[in-house]
Order: sequence, then structure tokens, then C-alpha cells
Amino acid sequence: MGLPIEPMEVRLLSIVLDTGETEVLITSLVASQDYSHGVFKELYGLRWGIEETYKTAKSRLQLENWSGKSVDSVYQDFYAKVFALNLTITLTHPADEEIKTQYPERKYSYQINMTQALSKMKNTVVLLFTAETPLTLLTQLMDIFLKTIEPIRKGRHYSRKKRMRYRRFATCYKPIC
Repeated sequence: MGLPIEPMEVRLLSIVLDTGETEVLITSLVASQDYSHGVFKELYGLRWGIEETYKTAKSRLQLENWSGKSVDSVYQDFYAKVFALNLTITLTHPADEEIKTQYPERKYSYQINMTQALSKMKNTVVLLFTAETPLTLLTQLMDIFLKTIEPIRKGRHYSRKKRMRYRRFATCYKPIC
């Protein structure tokens, strides 16, 4: 497959989390004098933004749920969903700025509920490009975004519930068993 086969030097780090749980991290940043052990705990925490984006793409956008089985249909669905996500984030950014000025005295900071925003955009993306007056539609979207906000509660921890695995998306044909 053309992959390199020579060994790669890695570094293992044992990190104790706030819960008392120990995580073992593996990194290719092997120079301990340049990258101290303490830096990695903070980096480990910063990865959650990326993890949440993957969750949004896979769960909320159903990135793996394709309308067909051909290569072209998979590419088309993938790029359409990535475009919809990027457009939603672009359109919610001004609403996020508005929220910061609108609710300065509340206990928590607030943010746009991205699940609701993506749900509203799903049926609106095509209309934005075909409407005679897209500015009216954008104003309506902004109003919806500002009404569907949620508090940002830092430091919350919940234990994970073990769930049974199930098939994510129905296929065209049912299994024989």
C-alpha cells in the first residue's frame, strides 16, 4: 500500500486526570526538553473541541449515511454535508457575538445550540441560494439561532453509560439471519 515500514520513535506519557483516572498518551514529540510532561495534560484537554466536531459530523450530520452506494453519490453526500456544516458555522458566528453582548449579566456564558442550528439549516441551504430575497431568510435564521441557545457549564463530569451497539443506518437490504 506504499506505507513506510521503518520503525517510528514514540514517547509514552502517563497522565493522571482530575477524576484520578490514569491515561496513557502516545506522541511522536519525543524531545522531553522541548515538550515537558506537564504540557500534555493541557493538550489532552484541548482536544475536546476536535472530538466534538467529529461527533457533530458523525451524529448530527450523519456523515456516514449516504443516499447511494456509488462512489460519486458518497462523494456528493460527503461534500454537501461538510458544506452545510461550514455554512452553518459561518452563519452562527455573528449570532454567537450577539449573545455575548445580549446576556452579560447571566450566571453562565451562552452559545448557539448547534444541533438546532444544523436542523434548521438542513431545510434552508438550497433556499439560501435560490431565494429572491436571501437577506430575509438570513434574518429569520438569525432569530432562530438567538432563540435556541444553551449555557456553557464548564467542569461538568458524568460517568458514561454502557450501551448496546446497533446498526447506525439501515441499508437497502435486510440481513438474512
